[in-house]
Amino acid sequence: MKFIKKFKEISIKDVIKVGGKNASLGEMYNELSSEGVLVPNGFATTAEGFWAFIRSNNIEEDIKNLLKKLDTENYTNLGNIGSEARGLILAGKFSEEFSEEIVSAYKELGEGENIQVAVRSSATAEDLPGASFAGQHESFLNIKGNEALLDAVKKCFASLFTNRAIKYREDQGFLHHNIALSVGVQKMVRSDIGCSGIGFSLEPESGFRNIIHISGVWGLGENIVQGLVNPDEFHVFKPTIDKAENPIIQKKLGHKELSMVYAESSGHSSTVNIETPLDKQDSFVLNDDEVIELSRWILLIEKHYNRPMDVEWAKDGITNKLFITQARPETVHKEKDKRFYIEYHLKQKGEILTSGSAIGSSIAAGKARFLKSPEEGHKLNPGEILITNNTSPDWDPLLKLAAAVVTDRGGRTSHAAIVARELGVPAIVGTNDATTKIKNGEMITVSCEGKTGFVYKGALQFDTKEIDFEKISLPKTEAKFILSDPDRAFQLSFYPNMGIGLLRMEFIITHKIKIHPMALVKYDEVKEQTARKTIEELTWQYKDKRDFFIEELSREIAVMAAAFYPKEVIVRLSDFKSNEYANLIGGRQFEPLEENPMLGLRGAARYSHPNYKEAFKLECKAIKRVREEMGLDNLKVMIPFCRTIKEAKTVIELMKEFGLVRGKNSLEIYMMVEIPSNVILLEEFAEHFDGFSIGSNDLTQLTLGVDRDSELMLSVFDENNAAAKEMVATAIQKARKVGKKIGLCGQAPSDFPEFASFLIKEQINSISFNPDALLKGIENINKAEAVQ
Repeated sequence: MKFIKKFKEISIKDVIKVGGKNASLGEMYNELSSEGVLVPNGFATTAEGFWAFIRSNNIEEDIKNLLKKLDTENYTNLGNIGSEARGLILAGKFSEEFSEEIVSAYKELGEGENIQVAVRSSATAEDLPGASFAGQHESFLNIKGNEALLDAVKKCFASLFTNRAIKYREDQGFLHHNIALSVGVQKMVRSDIGCSGIGFSLEPESGFRNIIHISGVWGLGENIVQGLVNPDEFHVFKPTIDKAENPIIQKKLGHKELSMVYAESSGHSSTVNIETPLDKQDSFVLNDDEVIELSRWILLIEKHYNRPMDVEWAKDGITNKLFITQARPETVHKEKDKRFYIEYHLKQKGEILTSGSAIGSSIAAGKARFLKSPEEGHKLNPGEILITNNTSPDWDPLLKLAAAVVTDRGGRTSHAAIVARELGVPAIVGTNDATTKIKNGEMITVSCEGKTGFVYKGALQFDTKEIDFEKISLPKTEAKFILSDPDRAFQLSFYPNMGIGLLRMEFIITHKIKIHPMALVKYDEVKEQTARKTIEELTWQYKDKRDFFIEELSREIAVMAAAFYPKEVIVRLSDFKSNEYANLIGGRQFEPLEENPMLGLRGAARYSHPNYKEAFKLECKAIKRVREEMGLDNLKVMIPFCRTIKEAKTVIELMKEFGLVRGKNSLEIYMMVEIPSNVILLEEFAEHFDGFSIGSNDLTQLTLGVDRDSELMLSVFDENNAAAKEMVATAIQKARKVGKKIGLCGQAPSDFPEFASFLIKEQINSISFNPDALLKGIENINKAEAVQ
């Protein structure tokens, strides 16, 4: 055949003949099928066929002349130019030879039957490493019959000149007359009665390479692209994908309120959105085995192409088989130098108007501009913040004008998210209520500092700081993070570091779980009706309420352990005081009233106490799940506020009873040194623990007898006090004597260079810092080591 190539005849070397999309499909069909990756069979029209059509209809010069008239400054005539160019193509006729070749290949594909096919555009400059062309050209699904197929092919040709495609080529510097349109024709995967979605072989926000990110919806995947629904999301950890029982470290149930299905038609592409039944809205589109299988395929595709990939997948609702329907290079993070980073930080907080999934990590302030459709684009002024329900590729010419984008609907793989990343503008998607909570024309600030993005009322002040990681060398003394927020873990992993010296569990319990664990253990005994109602709302997916705590805690810890894998991540078991626990939902019923909670039921003593023992079991189960089921054996455990040797023995035995056995699967258990008794008896404590971490705040407080929270005593609380430093020095010396690692978690080594020098002189093993203090801390350690 002259104008047709079957998938079995296509490889990645044929981009110039069949475009990036079709070349990739042929490559995978031929090279990865033997690995178990399923790609629907098909064929592609060639670039030669496109040019033959253009020239036989004598419209090549007409199109060139038309595009010369394009206003490339303000694009005022883009709509008219695009419409005329498409009209020229749609008015053209296929040659008899070209039509016969398409029909013949279609019959062969269907083995003589008029089968349903997907018809997709593939430009010959598509999917290059620096440009995604995502959503620029048209696709048509559920096409059946010769006439409908030929019509769809011509419409694909015409889509080379959609307004958005013309603008995109101008932005990317491509010459219009150098690009041809190939059309791929594939056997239809019945995802309309199944599900579909997108997968990235990296974490799409940060570019973190050890994560496979999958999103999915019921029905056709166009709802993800257009951001019409908030999809299910899954994070799978690459390094443990073939050795862990379950490498899925994060799952998020999307609303999925709409499902796109085929409308009844005479073979022509037609779709309609229907309301998703409630039971399906409340169910994940893929089970764990399917998520893992799909992740393995995405990993195989990445390894085959030797680059991060953006993949489209579909599950056939009839056969229940998964298929890969497209794969292209991921374009946002491939070229970025992760050693260089611009850090954004809000200097003030304001009234939160709405929140959603943050895209990017920057901040922007400007006037809100509410647009219902791209046709209202003339209302958007450069530097304004676009507020809308959702975006499709038709919005692309406008997005470059916006300082930020905020949508009601959509997930991290929606079109708005993909384009925002590519343009480098902050976006918040899936807010559900932005168009009702934000007033048109009001000043707002869009902040994407973490995984959750916030829209604030007014123009808030913020700082930017350029950091060149190449200029930062790690010291001999291990510099680690103190972290609590999983949302920042992937981004922070690119900073120079040696892991996490203190992972605070309390933040996860307060902000993600929100419920007192004993109110989950004894849900039937919760007396407060408001609390019972809230617990029911938060845990509706779980028959056993305890599983909610275990699953939520394990997922958030797993994100942080994965972000820094295989570096050491030390999670401190919960260290709330009774008054802090009481503030959790349902907590007041299960907490005592103490005169001095700082010295009350906290730390190791709490874990074996009848009031909390069953809740401690849940903490242990969550950590066991992360280490053993998810395979994150870089996670280590630390016991806070352990007053006596007896408490140490008791808590170690209790952990063993709950499945955390010291030494099993290389589990190490550390102890916080924050009580004078810990220093005095450190050599005896060392018989029960693998290492220590000095909590300088509590140790200073208890050494000096000062309430660190008392404003009246601020002048007395001083980590540089000679007595406090003597305690620290003694702890380090004793730990070194018995051959145990010891670190320190606190602000002092970054705030006071002399304190860092003191720790280095005493030969401490590691120092852990809050994220905003890490780089200054490393600087102080390097200076101290240079003079030792």
